[in-house]
Amino acid sequence: MIRLGVNSVLFKEFDFATAARSIARAGYDGVELAAIQGMCEHLDLSRWQEQRDELLRIAEENGLSLLSMEVATLNEERLTTALEAAAGLGIPVVNVGPGGKSGVEEDVAASIAQLAKMSRKAEALGVTLCVKAHVGNAIYNTPTTQRAMAAIDSPAFGIDMDPSHIHRSGENAEEALPAVLSRVKHIHIRDCQGRAQGPGPIELQACGRGDIDLFGYCQAMVDGGYDGPVVLEVIGAKPEHSLADVVTVAAESYGYLNACLKRLNAR
Repeated sequence: MIRLGVNSVLFKEFDFATAARSIARAGYDGVELAAIQGMCEHLDLSRWQEQRDELLRIAEENGLSLLSMEVATLNEERLTTALEAAAGLGIPVVNVGPGGKSGVEEDVAASIAQLAKMSRKAEALGVTLCVKAHVGNAIYNTPTTQRAMAAIDSPAFGIDMDPSHIHRSGENAEEALPAVLSRVKHIHIRDCQGRAQGPGPIELQACGRGDIDLFGYCQAMVDGGYDGPVVLEVIGAKPEHSLADVVTVAAESYGYLNACLKRLNAR
């Protein structure tokens, strides 16, 4: 059955213990640890060994699985450390962005080459490295995602299929998913209104609030046999957002996704 989680970046203004407690109370099965330099580092890669026991204890106390880690960057040194930390914490998936710029062939080639190299490192550590199509980056839509899939044969390489980026790149996510589902090993999910480059304020990223056909997306996911994690990734939380504000986004999204997946006999 599909497991639901939350990327801790939604709780960037709060400590991990608060985030984990709130995520568990909202009904989720697990959490994605944010290790995104300059945005949210509930997992500080420079001292992950020191944090290890505390992070594992907090997750266990709240009945949460560590579903994944988002490190975002393809920087070799930082990503190598992230892969090692994932292996040490028992985190199965590390998520990155592709970097580069859309429409620049050299950037597409460089991104794919780096993903291939780092996938071999992930494979040696027993971890899966996933990349998602990202608006404005070198890999940004279904065709560029398929190029990476065709070029990288490591079993440790996967796709993190985020419907909001595909939607904002001009495609319909529920129609695009089947074309890449054979390599999808992680799903970031959120909603958005319109097809603007940014995802909008956090409350409009709550699942069910926007224009993406997320029920259709869940239907395509289940019809295709996907059984990996589905993780809410809402960015843009600010100091003025209270704990109640971010919990509302998480809880509303859980209710929507859980209802969709129950209707599809996937939970």
